[in-house]
Amino acid sequence: MKGVLLHGGFGTRLRPLTHTGPKQLIRVAGKPVSQWALEDLRDSGVRDIAIILGELGPDKVIDFYGDGSWLGMKLTYIYQGYPYGLAHAIYIAKEFIGDEPFVVYLGDNILIDGISEFVKKFIDSDADAMVLLTKVPDPRKFGVAEFDESGKLKRLVEKPKKPPSNYALVGVYFFKPPHIFRAIETLKPSWRKELEITDAIQKLINWGLKVDYSIVKGWWKDTGEVEDLLEANRILLDHKYKTQIIKGEIRGNARVEGRVFIDEGATVENNSIVRGPTYIGKNTVIGPKTYIGPYTSIGNNCKLTNVEIENSIILDNVIIEGISNRMTDSIIGSNTTIIRKHGVPRGYRFIVGEISKITINE
Repeated sequence: MKGVLLHGGFGTRLRPLTHTGPKQLIRVAGKPVSQWALEDLRDSGVRDIAIILGELGPDKVIDFYGDGSWLGMKLTYIYQGYPYGLAHAIYIAKEFIGDEPFVVYLGDNILIDGISEFVKKFIDSDADAMVLLTKVPDPRKFGVAEFDESGKLKRLVEKPKKPPSNYALVGVYFFKPPHIFRAIETLKPSWRKELEITDAIQKLINWGLKVDYSIVKGWWKDTGEVEDLLEANRILLDHKYKTQIIKGEIRGNARVEGRVFIDEGATVENNSIVRGPTYIGKNTVIGPKTYIGPYTSIGNNCKLTNVEIENSIILDNVIIEGISNRMTDSIIGSNTTIIRKHGVPRGYRFIVGEISKITINE
């Protein structure tokens, strides 16, 4: 089985974090969102993968992942450019896929329990396609499934005002050529001016082909908004980091408590506390006089001095100094500097894009 990872879109709901790069490269729990997806594919036995690139920072994606060998996979890059829809992104991978069954994985999705069981189920089945569904409280934001009296998949509708069920499409799809490509060739753009994957799958249903479905019962998240990223960070830290791992150095009377991962070259300086679950990236310096609380991820090459932070995501090459009140629920973009010069402010919540500088004065 081959894989297709969708890495396009403009990430408008995550601006300013996505002004300079794709949302899928934002790190949560120490890794880019799309790396969690790629590792899920790899661990499911899918190692030959095409990454569909959009207009926003395609070179950054290629520079980060390379040929994929460091992750134990083979990567091919296909440039989509403007996001003409999921069906269009799948169609341009037609030559890469050939005659093999394949799985399509949205690069901003995280499934905490992975897709291994679904890969096996599809390979062993006679289905022409299979979709993953999960129950959601507000299905109006998703593609939604409608079932007949026997429980068979009857219809898929994109972002309906009156949903026919509470079962939404998870961003993972399974197909066997050639029917899905033939279906896409018949599509016309939707009201969003996109070729909708729900319309293509509906064609398969209408043609009498076998479209199966499976229910995802574990945690799933489409990381399209700030709160989604923070929730994904919390869940991944809880589920992926089971023990304390310290590859860096703890100095003086600094304390590290609980499930903390400290990568190579990182240091925790005197009079500092790091409390897990927390991730500290390579060559990052924590302290002195710094508190890093639970559910915080800090990137590589950061310097945090005399600050208190918890339940936050700090990306690479960030400097934060002298913020006397605690920072919570924040996401700080790469290459950002936040320094307080005078006075004692009462509290902050930051969502800051890359290459920023903030100076706080009284």
